[in-house]
Order: sequence, then structure tokens, then C-alpha cells
Amino acid sequence: MSRPPFLHDFLRGFRAVIPLWLGVVPFALAYVVTARGAGLGVLDIQLMSALVFAGGAQFSAVGLFAAGASGLEIVLTTLLINARHVLYGLSLSQRLPLLPGEKWVAAHFLTDEAYGVVLAESQPSFAYLLGAELSIFAPWNLFTLGGALIGQGLKDPERLGVDFVFPLAFLVLLVPMLRGKVEVAVAVLSGGLAFGLSRVLPGGMALLIAGVVGSLVGAALSAERPASGTPTPSEAT
Repeated sequence: MSRPPFLHDFLRGFRAVIPLWLGVVPFALAYVVTARGAGLGVLDIQLMSALVFAGGAQFSAVGLFAAGASGLEIVLTTLLINARHVLYGLSLSQRLPLLPGEKWVAAHFLTDEAYGVVLAESQPSFAYLLGAELSIFAPWNLFTLGGALIGQGLKDPERLGVDFVFPLAFLVLLVPMLRGKVEVAVAVLSGGLAFGLSRVLPGGMALLIAGVVGSLVGAALSAERPASGTPTPSEAT
């Protein structure tokens, strides 16, 4: 018995992200440890995972909370760190047109992992995107809840050597996209710019500037490059 198209695509998207769970689980537990250290309770920790659902921003928020930052500072920092999602949304709107209701759902659950997986998919759909998004949402919330309930079970995940998993996962997503000189140049430029700016600016600001500059440079270089199969002016004549 064949599955309905929505369920079929949803499961494909969900399965596509499962290999990245290896990076989600230790960081969910690390977030719990950080949040508990900042004085947050189980309900606070879990509400942030369900409603904010932004790993890096959650780490930043609990750090600012522990430092006594104001609510406005925490909200603005969260918006700044997640500003790249605006670029993700613009990119996805060109590749995957969504209905208004679908846009609200997709925007709340959008993650770096889901965005990367959808870009690599030849036939994306809303069901595929939602499956990829919930494939991160489910384990993230499950393990933050489990970690919060169990307590201080994992003191310092980085001492276990698991901190390299997230960068490695994104390298796996990036490498297949480096198909030409423009893609390689943009990747090198963005990475170098983010590294250099992180020496003098907060991490969120450095990533934001590097992402915007890399996107603009990539768009400019791509606009000057003829599409595959398009004859050049000399060929056309």
C-alpha cells in the first residue's frame, strides 16, 4: 500500500536529517547544563526549546540571563543571531513557493540543518521541509526535557570531544554545493570574513555580516555568470 504524497515526502525529509542527530543530542544536553547553571527551571528550559527553538540563540540567551542582562538586550541579541533566517527565508521562497499558512509553520521550525537539506534536495516540497524541520525539533525538545529532568548528568560535553560534531555536519552539507569557482570563492570569503570579524566583534554580529556580504557577493558573481545551457552572445550570433 503506497503512502499519501504528503506523508511520503514528510518521511523523506525527516529521514534526511536523522544523521545529524549525533550533533543535536550533546548540544541539547549542553544547553540544559548551561541553562540550569543560569538558574532556569525545568519549565523555563523546556518552554524556550519549544517556543524559541534556536540552539545558538538559546545558549546566548541563558548566558545573558546569567549575566543579568535586560529582557530587551536578550531579545535583540536573539533577533540578531537569528537574522540569517531572513536570508534563508528569501532563498527558500525562490526555490519552494509556500502558501501563507505554510510559511508561518515553516518559519517557526526552520533550522540551519533543514535549510541545508532542502537546498540539496532536487524535488523539495512543504511536506519535505516540514519533515526535515521536525526531525530536529523532536530530538532537541526530547533531550532538553530529559536532560532537565535528570539534572546535572552531563557536566561539560565539550570535554567528551563532541563539540566538533556540528561544524563537521555543516561541512558535509557544504561540500556537495561547491560545484564551481563562484561557490568556492563565496565559501572561502564568508568563512574568512567570519573568522576575522569574530576577533573584534561578537560572534552573532560577525556571522551576520559574513553571511550578508557572502550572499551579496555570490548574487553579484552569479548574475554575471550565464546559466548552464544558455548561449553566450557570440554563440547566439
